[in-house]
Parts: sequence; C-alpha cells; structure tokens
Amino acid sequence: MIIRFMSKFDWSDLDGRLLQLLVAVVEAGSITGAAQRLGVTQSAVSHLLDKLRAITGDALFVKSGRGIVATARAEALAGEARELLGQMERFARSGDFDPGRWQTSFTIAANDFQRDVLLPPLMARLRAQAPGVALRVIPSDVPTLEMLRHEHCQLVISPRPPEGSDILQKRLFEDRYRVFYDPAVRTAPRTRADYLAADHVTVLYEPRRPLDLDQLLAARGVQRRFAVMVPGFAGLPAFLRSSDLLATAPGLLQTGLLRGLASVKVPLPCPPMPMYMVWHLRHQQDAAHRWLRGQLEGVVGPVMAAQGAVGAG
Repeated sequence: MIIRFMSKFDWSDLDGRLLQLLVAVVEAGSITGAAQRLGVTQSAVSHLLDKLRAITGDALFVKSGRGIVATARAEALAGEARELLGQMERFARSGDFDPGRWQTSFTIAANDFQRDVLLPPLMARLRAQAPGVALRVIPSDVPTLEMLRHEHCQLVISPRPPEGSDILQKRLFEDRYRVFYDPAVRTAPRTRADYLAADHVTVLYEPRRPLDLDQLLAARGVQRRFAVMVPGFAGLPAFLRSSDLLATAPGLLQTGLLRGLASVKVPLPCPPMPMYMVWHLRHQQDAAHRWLRGQLEGVVGPVMAAQGAVGAG
C-alpha cells in the first residue's frame, strides 16, 4: 500500500494536500475542475502537481486533445491516495464523532430509482445535522467489487449487491412491483390475459441489461411485447401518459416519479424487489460511516409509510 517514490525527494514531502490534489485532478479530469473543487487557483494546482510529479517520478497527467488524461500510474496512485486520506480522516476523528463538524464529500452509487426515492430525504437529514457533508451521487449500474475496493464510492445502494469476503451489506427494504398506466386512456389490466395482450414500456440499462423482473418473467415463459425500452425509470412517465402502454415498475415510484398515473397489482406471480446498502469492510467500524448508514436506514420508514398511504388497488 505504501507508494514507492522514485526521486531525490523524501517520502515525508508527501502530505494530505497533495493526496487530495491527485484525487481531485483524476476525478475532475482537468486543472480547472480540480481548482474549483479545492477552492484554490489553477496556478496553485499546477505548482503542486509539479511537486507531486517530482515525488512520484511520473508525468501523472498528459495532454489529450484539449484536455488532460491521467496516466496508468496516476490512476493507481489515486486509489491508494483515497485510502490514505480515509485513514488520515479516521485518525483525526479518533475521539467522539460529531456530525456537525464533519467536512467531507461522500460518494454514493445508486441508479435512478433508489437515487430519487432515498437520497433526497437523506440529503435533507445531512443538511440539518451534518451541513459540511457534500453528497456526490454516481450511477451504480451493475455494482462491482472494484467500486468499493478502489474507493470509487463509499456506499452502494442496489438490488444486486456484489459478493466478496471484504464486502458487507444490509437489506434496507423490499418493494413490490405494480403495473402503471394512464387511466385517461385505458382501463386497468386486471387479468393475466389483459396484461399479456397489452404493449409495454420497460427499462433496459446499457449495455443491454434488462431488469431482474423482466429476466425472471421471460425465464418463466411469460412473453410480453415491449414497444419501448428506456435506459432508466425516469424515461417511463413520458411514454405512459396519453398512451395505452403499461409499465411494470417498483411500487415506490407511485409517490414520486410516476405520481399521477394509476397502478394495480401485477396480475400474475411476481417476485418482490429487495434493496440493499453495500459497503467495504474498511468502513465497518468507522464512526462517521456508521452514522451515515444509520441516517440512510432512518429515511426508509417514512418513505415506506408514504407508499402505504397510497391506495393499494
């Protein structure tokens, strides 16, 4: 884990500012973006980069078109830098943890469904209790072990948790699928025959990754006609409104993204959709990480209660 320096500089020339700089430039992909993120001038970023290049013995970033791109060594060092910064932060917080004094950018990987349902109420809690925390949200797609091992994010929210001996998970909730439709155009599909006779709109993540539900129903021999496939749940409402299409989607969407559309139970056997939060073992005992996981769990109850207040149809 210790970086081997190939220069006349002593390893003690490395400090937290340089580690933050390396991570910022790698993530921003530009000197300007890193300067804005760190709140310093572009010349200060360039000066510190020169120092970091001398310490590591690597160019770190090279020109690519009108921008810059990280070298392979810079990408590898950025992963180590994130881990070192985490250790330094935990060292500084070795006493009692006070969320009100926590200053950090916390990255959560989530696709559009869990992002829109869970993260706005989480952010409301953070603004009230930990105003120094900035929440960064990235797509989870199909979560990989590397996302957590390489600190691309500190937490994943997904129905498909990756499995690894150093990866931990906890179920947040279990949602039921419902069939959404525009009641101004069509009636509810109450029978299996009604359901299968209709045209459907569904989610197909790239590259061509269907929903677990669609895969399971197809494996059971349930054949539906998909007239439209969109890359995320956010694309469903525009195709459902003013059409006779159906969409089978998580019921929690009826209180948010699909509000205003009608929904009924799926008229055939349909599995529930679980949702997990997933993190790396290195954060298991970290007081700040434990606190944030607790806040995320805390928003689940009100979210589920809001769904229960909507008619069960």
